[in-house]
Formats: sequence, structure tokens, C-alpha cells
Amino acid sequence: MTELIYGDGAIRRPSLYGSSIENTYAGVLSFMRRTYTRELDGADVVVSGVPLDLATTFRSGARLGPAAVRAASVQLSELNPYPWGFNPFDDLAVIDYGDCWFDAHNPLTIKPAIVEHARNILRSDAKMLTIGGDHYITYPLLIAHAEKYGKPLSLIHFDAHCDTWADDSPDSLNHGSMFYKAVKDGLIDPAHSVQVGIRTWNDDFMGMNILDAAWIHEHGVRAALERIAAIVGERPAYLTFDIDCLDPAFAPGTGTPVAGGLSSAQALAIVRGLGAVDLIGADVVEVSPAYDQSEITAIAAAHIACDLLCLWRQQKVQRGR
Repeated sequence: MTELIYGDGAIRRPSLYGSSIENTYAGVLSFMRRTYTRELDGADVVVSGVPLDLATTFRSGARLGPAAVRAASVQLSELNPYPWGFNPFDDLAVIDYGDCWFDAHNPLTIKPAIVEHARNILRSDAKMLTIGGDHYITYPLLIAHAEKYGKPLSLIHFDAHCDTWADDSPDSLNHGSMFYKAVKDGLIDPAHSVQVGIRTWNDDFMGMNILDAAWIHEHGVRAALERIAAIVGERPAYLTFDIDCLDPAFAPGTGTPVAGGLSSAQALAIVRGLGAVDLIGADVVEVSPAYDQSEITAIAAAHIACDLLCLWRQQKVQRGR
């Protein structure tokens, strides 16, 4: 029988499974109170932060996103997540690996540092759930995932921006050109990738399938899930969720807010409906706490990340993986 731990389960829990009894307002703030460790043996999912915001084109501050999302996640570890009705950690071994370290004062070293951070985790066969940080971090994460799972991958991309603006500089840090580079590098297949919630213009969407915000508002969640399933099929898919996919009413704490976006309810319903997709990795990015109101942006990001863990738990139980 697993020993019941009262308080600070992130550093005191003896097993990667199960939960502890915590005061939501106290204790060590790992993501959903998971064990803080760099030991990867036995882990199904590794949560880590990448506190980068050197690639932003407007408001900075996303470097504080991982800490804010961890803090917002504490209430989600108190009860079984809704609407799932189960404790994902009874069956899914999840750790908090801490944050990727990089030298922010030596920008040319940042990309390889994130790639190597991801490689070290993926060698263990655990899945990665990464908390940003600005959206540039997805590019080096895709490099490592494509090495692991084979390229090209499918991409499921929630965002206000397509992030396929042309940029042929190999050394640039830009959170608006990562997927231009990823397509050019053959990391993702645009024909089998989908961008959800888009509401900014680009003359060249590089062949990506676009379910823009207006389309979601008109056609709804069920139609969106049908289109995503048709586009992605059974291919290995990486999911990236830029929190500015949500309307600023639901996520003001972000660097490049755009009016007319998805509601929290719409976005969560779509994420929760992706159980048939082979999700090989995911990230939630662009939470910028300095612009947040009552932590609602960090809370939305924590809920999205929690639902991704619940999806993986469901897949592990149903499919044995």
C-alpha cells in the first residue's frame, strides 16, 4: 500500500504514481504536485519548462510562464480532473523535470541547448509536455521529436498566428517563423498538419490546413474535431498550444493578443476530443504573467496541460501506450 503523504509531495512522494494531500496555497510548486526529479526511469510523461522570451516580437515576459503555470496547477491536483472523473496519476507516471537551462546571454547556444534538453528526455521513451516560454521553443523541440519519431510529423497548432512568415536566417530567434523553418527542414508535413484559431494574415500559409477562429465560431467543436481527425489520421502528431489562440478576454496575459479568438470552453473541448490522435509530444506556450489578470491566463494554460495528461492516461489505459 502506498504511503499517504501530507504536504510537499513534489519532493516527498516515494512513487511516481498516486497523489498526496496538499494545501493548495502552500508547498513546493511542481506541475500538479508531481515529483521533482531528473531520474527518468519509469516515467511515462516528463513535464519541463523552457523559460525563454528572447524571440518575442511584441511584449516580453513569457520567461516567467513556466513558474506561473506551475503555480496555477495546484488546484488541479486537489480533485479528479473534470470531466474525466479519474486521477490520471493512478495509471500515468508523470514527473516534473524542472526547467531547461540555457545561457540567455549567448543566444546562438539557445537552440542547441533546447534540442539537447529534449533529446535527453526522449531517450527514455517518455513523452514530453513542455511549458513555455515563447513559441520559438517549439522549433528545437520539433527537431528532437522528429529525430525520435521520424519525419515529417503532423502538427496540431493552436494559435492566433500561423508562424510561417519567411525567415531564412539559420541563427535567428523569432517566434513568428518557427513553422516556416520546420516545413523547410522537413520536420512537419503541412498537408497533414492543422492550425486552429488563426486570425492574422500571411500571404503564404505554406500549405497548412487552416481552421481559423471564424470557422470555429461558425462550425463548432464537433466539426473541428472531424476535420482534425481527417487531416492528421493515424500519423504521429505533435501538439503546440499558443495561449493567444484564446481571445484576450480569456487570456490577456500573453505577448501578442489578438481579438476574436476561441473561448476557453471551445479550446478545452477540442483538446479533450483528441483521444484518437497519436500525440507524441506537446507544449503550452506564451503565458506572460505580467499582463495577466487574476491569473486567468495561467489557469487556462494549466487546464490545457492537465487535459493533455488526461488524454495520455486514457490512451495508456485503452491502448497500452
